[in-house]
Amino acid sequence: MMMTNFYQPEGALLDTPENKAAIASVQGLLQAQASGRVLEARVSMCDSSHNLWVNLPCMRGMIPREEGAVGIVEGELRDIALIARVGKPVCFRVLRIEMDENGEQIAVLSRRMVQEQCNDQYLSRLQPGDVIPARVTHLEPFGAFVDIGSGIVSMVPIDAISVSRISHPSDRFTVGQCVRVIVKAIQGKRICLSHKELLGTWEQNAALFHVGETTCGIVRSVEKYGVFIELMPNLAGLAELRQPVQPGQRTSVYIKALIPEKLKVKLILVDVCEDVSTPEPIRYFYDAPHIDRWVYTPENSGKYIETVFDGTM
Repeated sequence: MMMTNFYQPEGALLDTPENKAAIASVQGLLQAQASGRVLEARVSMCDSSHNLWVNLPCMRGMIPREEGAVGIVEGELRDIALIARVGKPVCFRVLRIEMDENGEQIAVLSRRMVQEQCNDQYLSRLQPGDVIPARVTHLEPFGAFVDIGSGIVSMVPIDAISVSRISHPSDRFTVGQCVRVIVKAIQGKRICLSHKELLGTWEQNAALFHVGETTCGIVRSVEKYGVFIELMPNLAGLAELRQPVQPGQRTSVYIKALIPEKLKVKLILVDVCEDVSTPEPIRYFYDAPHIDRWVYTPENSGKYIETVFDGTM
């Protein structure tokens, strides 16, 4: 069973009443320093020495470069990781309040300290199969990078995002989106993630549709023998190519047949619909904190697709 997570992706605390109250006054910052409480604020600037400056209502706050993230001092993380935080929320603990060269108070903060605690008290205790919250930080052709706690980033490979194949992670995710991911394996300090197992089995997805219905789908690929159209992230069907379409287009389709034993959905392409640029909200079929094993295929299917969360890739 997964432990309680006190180290959420950055941004989770930012607008909470407790966080706002703590950063609003000198007294609040001193109390947070004494208790070791984690706070959040938004980065306003990264200076030429790669110190991060944050917006605090009561004074200026500075995260020195060496306190900016785990791995910066060791050279495992490049300074671009600090520059990229400008305009975004960061977590921190208050180290001290001191006077600057102009005699003004300044709060000296540490993000690295929070990340070390997150690693020691949360991430190091995760097991394969644990389901954890994450926030999408950036997208690359090969996968989605996500904050899994206190600004510590891991990646969901593109083939682990959904069963239905996509051309780019942006087909499924947007930057800043809150998602759920599964720990697939742990290799040293690297936490390997998956996502598709939370999106339901073939039968769970197919149960949302019925033969004779006309519904919406998204073109994922165009082949000589037909068009693959996604109905759900873990369910796609094949339609005859009756009119020119392109991957990414939204279409209306008639459901001709659902064949569980062959994992097939037969469709008839009706029309091309109005373009929708942002992905649909994600529907998760599992809300448990842990999964040991996931079988995608129905019992009577000729294929067998499963994921066993035993720590192997």
